[in-house]
Amino acid sequence: MEETVEKNALALRAINTIRFLSVDAVQKAKSGHPGTPMGLAPVSYLLWTKYLRYNPANPDWTGRDRFVLSCGHASMLLYSLLHLTGFDVTLDDLQEFRQWGSKTPGHPEAGHTPGVEVTTGPLGQGLGNAVGMAMASRMLAQRFNRPGHEIVSHRIVALCSDGDMMEGVASEASSLAGFHRLGNLVAFYDDNRITIEGSTDLAFREDVGGRFRAYGWNVLNVADGNTDLAGLSAAIEVAFAERERPTLVIVRTSIGFGSPNKQDTAEAHGAPLGEAEVALTKERLGWPVTPAFHVPDDVLAHFREALGRGETAEKGWRMKFAAYAAAYPALSLEWERRMWGDLPEGWAEGIPTFLPEAGAVATRSASKSILNAIAAKVPELAGGSADLAPSTETIMKDAGEFLPDAAPGGRNVHFGVREHGMGTILNGMARHGGMIPYGATFFIFTDYMRPSIRLAALMGCRVVYVLTHDSVGLGEDGPTHQPVEHLASLRAMPNLHVVRPADANETAAAWRGALERTQGPTAIVLTRQKIPVLSPSSVHRDDGVGRGAYVLSDAEGGRPDVLLLASGSEVHVALAAKKLLSAEGVAARVVSMPCWERFEEQEAEYREAVLPPSVSARVSVEAGSIFGWERYVGDRGASIGIDRFGASAPAERIFRELGITPEAVRDLAKSVLAAARGGSAR
Repeated sequence: MEETVEKNALALRAINTIRFLSVDAVQKAKSGHPGTPMGLAPVSYLLWTKYLRYNPANPDWTGRDRFVLSCGHASMLLYSLLHLTGFDVTLDDLQEFRQWGSKTPGHPEAGHTPGVEVTTGPLGQGLGNAVGMAMASRMLAQRFNRPGHEIVSHRIVALCSDGDMMEGVASEASSLAGFHRLGNLVAFYDDNRITIEGSTDLAFREDVGGRFRAYGWNVLNVADGNTDLAGLSAAIEVAFAERERPTLVIVRTSIGFGSPNKQDTAEAHGAPLGEAEVALTKERLGWPVTPAFHVPDDVLAHFREALGRGETAEKGWRMKFAAYAAAYPALSLEWERRMWGDLPEGWAEGIPTFLPEAGAVATRSASKSILNAIAAKVPELAGGSADLAPSTETIMKDAGEFLPDAAPGGRNVHFGVREHGMGTILNGMARHGGMIPYGATFFIFTDYMRPSIRLAALMGCRVVYVLTHDSVGLGEDGPTHQPVEHLASLRAMPNLHVVRPADANETAAAWRGALERTQGPTAIVLTRQKIPVLSPSSVHRDDGVGRGAYVLSDAEGGRPDVLLLASGSEVHVALAAKKLLSAEGVAARVVSMPCWERFEEQEAEYREAVLPPSVSARVSVEAGSIFGWERYVGDRGASIGIDRFGASAPAERIFRELGITPEAVRDLAKSVLAAARGGSAR
C-alpha cells in the first residue's frame, strides 16, 4: 500500500519534529539556514530510523556506517537527528546553536560534536571526504576480510546540495569514485534548485544525473522528496543493494517546505524565517506554535529506538570480530592497533641514515628511500600523487596499486590530475580511521588544494603532504612552477606543521615526526635539486628537527656575534656564509629552522638557547617570501629572500641573480652586526 506522509501520522510528526527543531534553533540564534533541513527532513528521517547502522551510545564504533552532511550549512538537520536518536547532544545544546562554546556550531565540526564524522561547510568537500572514506573502507576490507569473516561491510552515506554539485572539488572526487566503482558509497542530492542568489537557473542548468552516469555512477531519481516516503524508501533500498558502483540518488525537494511565503525561494536558504513566518509554517503543517523546540513524547520514543538497534548492531559486530580474532589473531591485533592510531612496534627501525661522503642528494629522492622503508613496516600508509609520482618520487615499491581491476591490497593510489580532489579524499581516508594517507604534488600546486589542507588542519587529520620542487631551485620551468609565497602562506595556517628539511637526514626526521603526529597534518617541503648531506650526528643530536629548530653549526665557544637562520637548501648557503665570516673574524652560529610550528611549541628555555636574546644581529636566508621571518630576526636583524616571482633559467643562475648567495648573506650579516654595535661594516 502506498505509504505517504499523510498516511503515517507518527512519521509525519517525526519529520516535522526535525523540521521545527531546525527552524526554532535558527530563529533563536537569529542566524543559520532553515530551508534545507525542512526539505531534507523526510529522507533523513528514513535513513536514521530504518537504514543507517550506528550506535548513539558509542559514536566511534568502527563497524558503523559513516554519515556525511556535505551541505554543512544544514547543520541543524544533523544536530536535530543526533539529539533525537540519543547521541550526547541535548535539547539545551540545540537551543545554544551557533553560540560560543556550544556543541552545535554553525557548521558541523568533527571532534567537537559526538556523531559528526567530518567538518563540512565549504561545499563539495563533504562529498570528497565521503569518497575518501569509501576508498579507505575498501582498502581495509581488502586487507582484513576473509571468507566467512567480513568485519568491514559498512556504507558511506552523504547528503549533498546544489552547491556541492557545482563545486569542482566534488566533481574531481566523484569522477575518481566512479572510476574505482566504489559500491559502498551512496550520495543523496537535494535537488531543491535554490541557492543564495536565487534559482539555480541563474548559473546551473546541466544534467547532473547524466554527468554522474558518465562518471560511472548508478543514478536514481525520486520525483517527490517532500511526501513520497515509499518512493524514498525504494530508492534507498536499491542504492544500498548496489555494490558494483557508487549511487547518486537525486531527490527533488522544496527548500523551506511548508513555509507559506518562503518555500522554494532563496529567502528560506540562509536566514531565519522570521517569527511571523515560523508561526504560519507551524500552523500550515499542523504543529504547535508554542513552545519552541517541541518534541512529542511518542516521537522521541520512536527516535530513541536507535539506542536499542545500535546496541544490538554493535554487539553483533563484536561477536563477529571475536570469531574473526580467534581465526586470525595476528590480523585482529593489527586491526585494533590501526583503529587506535598506534604505529607498529619498531616501525622506524628501517629508516635510512645518509652519509655526507655518499654525495649530494635531492631531498625528494631521499624521501623516496625513507617512504619505502616506512611503507614496508607500516601497512596503513597509503597514498599517491596528482599524476606526478615519477617527479615527486612517491611510489611505494612492492605495495601494489589501488585500482578497480588490480589485485586486492594495493596502497599506491593514482589520483590523476586532481590536486583538490586528492586533498579532500585524503581527509576522508584519515577521518575514516585505520589508514595514514599521504598525497604528493609540486609545492606550487598546493594552490589547487589549499581548502582541503585547511580543513585537514581544522579537523586535526593525520595526513602527510609530500610537496616537491620547493623553490626557484627547480630551475627552468620558471615562475609558473616556482613557489615564492607558499611557505609563508602555509605557515600562517593553524595546526599545520610545515617542515622544510635541509638535507636527507632532516628529511628522515621530518617523515618520522609526520607519522608520529596524530592531531594534525604535516607538509614536508622538498627540493628538486641535489643538496649536500649534513652529518647525521649534527642533525639527530637532541632531536633538533623534532624541536623545529636547532644549532647546526655554532661559533667557537658557543658565543656568536651573529645568528644565521635558514631552512631547506639555504641552510647550506648559511653554512658557506659562516665560513666567509669566520675568515673575517666574525663568529656566526647557523640555526636550521625546518619547522617553525614545532619550534614555537618548545619551552622558552630551549628557544632562547637556540636564539639567544642577547644576540640581536641576525640574518635569515630562505628562497621564498621573507614574510614571517621578522619574528625571529627581530627589529635589528634582516632577511634575504624572494619577494618577486622567479624566472626561467638554470637554478644556479636564478639564485645568483636573486641574491641567494653566501656572499650576500656575509655582507648583510656584517651590516647588521655593525649596526648592532653602533658602527659600520668592515
